[in-house]
Amino acid sequence: MNQVPLQLDTELLLQWYDTRRRILPWREDPTPYHVWISEIMLQQTRVDAVIPYYERFLAALPDVKALAEAEEEVCLKLWEGLGYYSRVRNMHKAARQVMDDYGGRIPNTSKELQNLAGIGRYTSEAIASIAFGEAVPSVDGNLLRVYARRTEYDGNIKSPQALRDAEAFYSERISRDRPGDYNQAVMDLGATVCLPNGDPLCGQCPWNRVCQAHSAGTELCYPVAPPKKARTVSQHTAVLLRFSDLVLLEHRPEEGLLSGLPGFPMLDGHWTEEKLRTALPSAASGLQIRTQKSYRHIFSHREWEIQVMEILCNSRKEFDTAASALFSGIRTMTADVAEIRDRYSIPTAFRPCIQYLHE
Repeated sequence: MNQVPLQLDTELLLQWYDTRRRILPWREDPTPYHVWISEIMLQQTRVDAVIPYYERFLAALPDVKALAEAEEEVCLKLWEGLGYYSRVRNMHKAARQVMDDYGGRIPNTSKELQNLAGIGRYTSEAIASIAFGEAVPSVDGNLLRVYARRTEYDGNIKSPQALRDAEAFYSERISRDRPGDYNQAVMDLGATVCLPNGDPLCGQCPWNRVCQAHSAGTELCYPVAPPKKARTVSQHTAVLLRFSDLVLLEHRPEEGLLSGLPGFPMLDGHWTEEKLRTALPSAASGLQIRTQKSYRHIFSHREWEIQVMEILCNSRKEFDTAASALFSGIRTMTADVAEIRDRYSIPTAFRPCIQYLHE
């Protein structure tokens, strides 16, 4: 296998990036705020899914001052559908930190950036290298996969040691003049050439002559990772309790899945119409109960099998009676269908329920 000097190794990558890089909105105007927003959105989310959210978010909150002054409800609504809502909550807190503690200027080093809510090591290094030119590698899943194949790294790629080894590898090679481009080049290499699923496109790789896995024909053996744990599956009944345009919502608990967000109240297990009627008092005997379609929602480690039941009430009194009988132990609120559409950020886990409401 050929070896090349570290400088040439870096130049080969940057030459490839200059002609093959992905054109992304945050790269065209890489201000610290733009890079920060994009990096938070890109965590556990595909690039093509992020772009419309990024553009909508910036149109509403164009700078850190606007983000700091926004109501949390506005931030959550702009984030609706991206998931992992703690990300935008932390970003909102961090914007206020920037205004209060840094005079409105985003810190310009990876070390200082980690003082902000929701910014860990990887994100701080990405922002610092791309927006401020700090020569630090920002090692994400793409960089780990490229590293594992280049070096035939046979350790657990998800281990802290693998991260340290990859950082040492990239720290030797990162461009001191273009550190942000270097990090983004390896990200693009991992996303578009050194693919995570299926055969990598080694013929298009600027490093194919120095890649140990390619030389040995073992590309698909790397990276080495422990098997994924099976998801925990649970069954629930989501209840659409309605009177006219009025709908019952739940304030989800501050801890656990979808913490602190509005959603449709759920009962444990799959309930039948008969079981629901048994749980309701005689004062609510005239309401209509309809079974809607079931669906599944998959989280990273859990899966919900959701049965949707719609309860149509004839009066506000009947609505309140049913709500008290079924959901006395949880925090609830009421909203009309327009508010659910335009104001509240309803998690993707309940998107089929919203579709039923609009139908």
